[in-house]
Amino acid sequence: MTDFTARTYTAPDGVRTWYRHYESGHGRLPVLCMHGLTRNSRDFEAVIPAITASGRSVIAVDVRGRGHSDHDPAPENYNLVVYVQDMLGVLAQAGWDRVITLGTSMGGLMSMVMAATRPGLIAGAILNDIGPEIDPKGLARIQGYVGGASGPFAGWPQAAAAVRAINGSAFPKQTDPAFWEAFARRTCRELQTGEVVFDYDPAISQLARAGNVAPPDLWPLFDALAASPLLLIRGEITDLLAVSCVERMREHAPHMVYAQIPDVGHAPLLTEPEAARAIDSFLAGLD
Repeated sequence: MTDFTARTYTAPDGVRTWYRHYESGHGRLPVLCMHGLTRNSRDFEAVIPAITASGRSVIAVDVRGRGHSDHDPAPENYNLVVYVQDMLGVLAQAGWDRVITLGTSMGGLMSMVMAATRPGLIAGAILNDIGPEIDPKGLARIQGYVGGASGPFAGWPQAAAAVRAINGSAFPKQTDPAFWEAFARRTCRELQTGEVVFDYDPAISQLARAGNVAPPDLWPLFDALAASPLLLIRGEITDLLAVSCVERMREHAPHMVYAQIPDVGHAPLLTEPEAARAIDSFLAGLD
């Protein structure tokens, strides 16, 4: 596993964002990795070594309310605008004024908001299974599980079963219990009692269940991001990013590179061969 330095950024409201800083020392454009709604920086553990091997430094964040980052005492702050302000603070602390973003789901929406908020910051962006239109079927599924059965579970096998119940439809070919326990260890944490819980603040469910996961019209934000080189990765059986949205994205960004990952739903792990090749090729074309 590639070594990293654990760091924190404290926002003006006092909430700390924890992040992994992988320093390459080679001076190429760095990469900022941002996870999905209920996930954390561990999602990128298997992806980062190939990125750092190419000479790029990487920051992978635990967005506030997830992983090692603070839970926010004001749940209304669990929104894209606040998350992006945190990301800008992390980048300023690192001294990065131009980056490539790699965003899964919510992390991709954050990339769009960042592009509109800070023109010129994003030198390229990888969107993992997200676009400026969120399919209502996928949104309903997310609203159904966020903040629900978050544990505690008696141990890792029980947590793995819970994770599979939520994500099994996205990975129908994954039947190995080891896959699901590894999945659980990325998305859950073990308490001192030996019990296991999902590694996020259940309060993030409040805005999600209200349907307030994104601004009502994301196309202007996508257009801001489309000024930069783009790679869109989509799970073939995803329920969050419709093919019709992809087609419209291609109209708005004819230069956008597209990779579809077979037999995977929302969201690809990015370790799939098709995803890994697309990311390597896309990054090789930047700076």
